[in-house]
This record gives sequence, C-alpha cells and structure tokens, in this order.
Amino acid sequence: MYILSNIKKLYDGKSSNKESIKSNIDIIIENGLIKEVRPHQKNESNEFTIIDCSDLVITPGLVDCHAHITIAGIGKKDIDLMNSQSGLLYVEKILYTTLVNGGVTTARDIGGATDFIKRMINQNMMIGPRLKIAIAMLSSTGGHADFRGPDRCHAELSNLFKEAPGRPSSVVDSPWDCRKRVRELAACGADLIKICTSPGVASPSDKLEHREFTADEIEAICDEAQARGLIVAAHAHSRSGIELAITHGVKDIQHISFMDEKMAELAAKNNCTVTPTSWVIQHLQEMPNLTDFVKQKAAEVFKHHKVAVQAAHKAGLKILAGTDAIVPEMHGRNYKEIQSLIYEDIPTLTAWHGMTGLGAKEIGQEDTGTIEEGQRADLLIANQDVISSPDLFEKEALLEVIKDGEGYRNYFKEIPQRTFSSGLQQILENEDRPS
Repeated sequence: MYILSNIKKLYDGKSSNKESIKSNIDIIIENGLIKEVRPHQKNESNEFTIIDCSDLVITPGLVDCHAHITIAGIGKKDIDLMNSQSGLLYVEKILYTTLVNGGVTTARDIGGATDFIKRMINQNMMIGPRLKIAIAMLSSTGGHADFRGPDRCHAELSNLFKEAPGRPSSVVDSPWDCRKRVRELAACGADLIKICTSPGVASPSDKLEHREFTADEIEAICDEAQARGLIVAAHAHSRSGIELAITHGVKDIQHISFMDEKMAELAAKNNCTVTPTSWVIQHLQEMPNLTDFVKQKAAEVFKHHKVAVQAAHKAGLKILAGTDAIVPEMHGRNYKEIQSLIYEDIPTLTAWHGMTGLGAKEIGQEDTGTIEEGQRADLLIANQDVISSPDLFEKEALLEVIKDGEGYRNYFKEIPQRTFSSGLQQILENEDRPS
C-alpha cells in the first residue's frame, strides 16, 4: 500500500471540464486498485509508503482506441517480417514500448492481435497494455485489407492480417459469408468487429471515392455482431463510406476524413462515436518511401481532415483518441494523438478525455481511464504540466507509468516494479519450479 502524496496537479479523466483538474490531492493505492482519492492530509501511520508528489503532475494511463500492435510498417517487406517467425518478437517490442514509453495502459487493437496475445499480457508473460481486440479488419475483395496488389495470385490470401491460428482471413464477400466471418471472430475471442466501409490510404489498389461493402453486407455484419453483444467499428474515409456506416448499424466511425456537418448530425442522431486518428493523418505527410498513389491519397485526406473533426465536435459527437500507429516511429509515442487533436482545434481536455475516461468507457473497459475510488491504478506521473501541454511528453516529461499499481519505468523505488522485461524470463523461471 502506498500514497501518491500532495499531487501538484491532477486530471481525473472523468470529464472534459475544468472540474476534472485538481491540486493538492492524495491517491492511496492498494492491491493494484485506487483505494481513495482525497484532499492532501498529513499521514503519520506506518501503514503507508509515502511518495512526495508536490512537484509532479498525474493523469490516468492512456487508452489508445485505435492500435495496431502487430504492424511495424506498411511496405511488403515490413508485412512479410511481421508474418514471419520473428513477428511475435516485434509484437512484444511494440507492446513494451507502447506501455513504457507511450503511457498506454489499455489499447483497443483494431486488427491483427489475437486472443493468444491478449492472454499472454493478462498472464504477465508479455509486458504491454491490456487489450480489447478486433482480431481481423474485414474488407471486400480488392479493399483496404486486401494487400495482394495487381499481380495477385487468386488462390493466395492477403498478406495483411494473414490467416493464422485465432485469426480468420480479413477478406470476405456476400452477406452470408460476412455473417459466418463474424461468427468465427466471435468464437476466436473478438471484443468488437472492425470493417472497412470505404477504401484506405495505405492500401495499394483501392481509390478513396470507391465503395467497399454493400449495404446488405454491412447490415449482415452489424446484425450478427449485435446478436453476440459486440459493437462494430468502421474504417471510413469517404462520404459514402461514412454514410453507409452510420445508417446501417456501425457504432464507431473511424478516420472520418470527409465527414461534413450533415453527416455529423446524422451520426449524433444514431448515437455513434468517432475516432478521428488525427496523428496518422498528419504523420503520413512526413513518411518517405510511399508510392505516388498512396501519397496522393494521403494529401487528399489531410486537406479535408481538420474540417471533418471540427464538424464532429460541433455536432457534439463523442470523440475518442486513437493513434492508428502503423510504422515503428509511431509506437511508443501514442500521446501524440492528444497533441494532434489539439492541432485540429479540439479543446485540450476534450482530447484528454477521449484518451482516458471517455475512451475507456466506450471500448468497454470501464474499470480504468479515471482516477477515482475502486478503479484500476493506471496512472502516468510527469515532472511537467503535460495536461496543459501534451507536447511536453516529447521532452521527456514522463517519469513513471503505473499499470495495476505497478511501475514500469523504475523511477520510484517505493512503487512495486515489474521486474522482468519479457515473457521468456518468466518461462525460464517457471521451468525451474517443481510441478
């Protein structure tokens, strides 16, 4: 049991209002949970370990609502590497840096991660954020999840999110095949269903203005998902893709590049959330080695994205923060999504809320994201005011990442530390124990 004592500034993650900012606060942590949050008081009991936070800033651990922990690049060599025997080692590295450097204690992996990876984290065999998983990203033949390119062999499967144990193929056509694929994903442990209702930026052959699934296919997916208690999230850049998603049962609209005020109002009427993935839209402008086709699509999306995000905000839509990290330099800098939303004129605390309490609630992980009694002790400790200026994360402001009451950066000796750096160490330790 320990106390984070006399915290200089705290954001509790419960709202986007200034009432969620507090100062001179104590947090009592016991057995991985927040036991109490109270105004600072002097403690003279030997029951607690006291950690002086009078010069420190504390926030909830981040909730990345659009992660890809099995993607370390979008080129053919990158995808082949992630599908090779080395792939799991790269996944372990991505998970570790996402938690320890990026401050993400919970992530919604929107395509790629399997229930096996999720279990390895929950069993402390791998270090990383706890996961909600979509497993596959469903698209039609030739769509955003179909990376076979123009010289395809029609018998092969798409290399992106390749079919594997616990992960069926992402490419599917016709309403009844869509229903079957949703049933397969549910049986594999999916927490949600991810579909593509519009083409994408990084995919090699689809054009942004084209359609992916038909209305019948989307309705079949949403109906089958709802029957299993799962929401559907949609990759949707184009106007037609956004409208199809909203009107046929999708809950979370992602990217929203060409959303206008009319579509935003329709989304609000249908109780949809949005996950704009602002950082990846901005970051694609800086990435080398993109094909001319992809560069053109990236530039077109970037030109419209800020207007779309503002339309969503004006309509009162719940804005979730997700990075869509798809290249190595993005993993471990997940806090950049908050900064990128602010760049698109989203209020600072609205951006924070989308990556803490609101994000956690909307992805179905309601025991985290806020700093209050009974919640998981998932916290970030910084030596600068990252609440007002999230860009300070880039200037080494982050001191400690706490997940379930344990520290991962070894900054405070008083906080219990996770001591092994990979699942392999624990496997070896277990082998030495008598059965």
